[in-house]
Amino acid sequence: MARLGGGGETLGVSFHAVSTILNKHATPQDEEEDIDPRLKSCDPELIEKIEMEIVDNGDPVTFDDIAGLQFAKKCVNELVIWPMARPDIFTGLRSLPKGLLLFGPPGTGKTLIGKAIANQSGATFFSISASSLTSKWIGQGEKLVRTLFAVAAVKQPSVIFIDEIDSLLTQRSSEENEASRRMKTEFLVQLDGAGTKAKDIILVVGATNRPQELDEAARRRFVKRLYIPLPSFEARLDLVNRLLNDNKNDLTDENKSFIAESTKGYSGADVRALCTEAAMGPIRSCVDIRTMDAESVRSINLDDFKEALRGVRSSVATKDLAFYKEWNEEFGSFAFESHEG
Repeated sequence: MARLGGGGETLGVSFHAVSTILNKHATPQDEEEDIDPRLKSCDPELIEKIEMEIVDNGDPVTFDDIAGLQFAKKCVNELVIWPMARPDIFTGLRSLPKGLLLFGPPGTGKTLIGKAIANQSGATFFSISASSLTSKWIGQGEKLVRTLFAVAAVKQPSVIFIDEIDSLLTQRSSEENEASRRMKTEFLVQLDGAGTKAKDIILVVGATNRPQELDEAARRRFVKRLYIPLPSFEARLDLVNRLLNDNKNDLTDENKSFIAESTKGYSGADVRALCTEAAMGPIRSCVDIRTMDAESVRSINLDDFKEALRGVRSSVATKDLAFYKEWNEEFGSFAFESHEG
């Protein structure tokens, strides 16, 4: 059977395939006994579909890899990492929350935080999109949800990360189709822990830049709601330094401070886009890119960034920032003043 925990083997393409590999002459009864009891009621094809969403490869992400967001990282460490590392200590009122909602402008590092949680807690990371759990067939979506939580229980500790969760758990309406309504209901039931044991270590992390569209029942179940703001000056400066670290440049500390100051209101993704555009400056100044020597490409300079600033703007509107602050004051778990500006 599969090894529990992050980075382990997956359950395989199907239970029949696994049983065949283990024993070519296995009987149906042997195959049944090999299946984890928590998965016996699940369709093997649905298990395979869910396992396609498991992220157990690629470069690991730690909180040190994320520029800025010191307050957010501190909160996540206390709320999630410590309870997952020491469930024997974090019991009762200190137990791991079932759901954590990360909300804020797009491009601020919400997905990176989800990956860092899984990596630093040694958990299996499930990266799920709304399309992974939806189906036009009535009953199929809710079966997928049950299978997701069953596989997560087998491979715990598990982190189920759902990007743009508002598209999955949007506010219910009379115009909604029956399949979607039943899938949402099943997800909320599973999030409540009905399909898992109280001692199971399963965390659902939802990320959204449209928290106002979340269904009220879903919002209540994400008992911890953490605002992920735009990067501060210090965070933008740190990010610029990191991005330029592997690129030849003539930028002084004063130049980098100018760039960080000039990108006030930019998201982390915007800063990356700016640096990428500036890095193309030396290439565009080359006469013939096909024949030139790589060593002859000049260093990135401040003029490249000044030119890039003309075309790369902030993707976040000022009115949206005001909305996030208001939503955080009404529904967030932590005061806005505690966050980086």
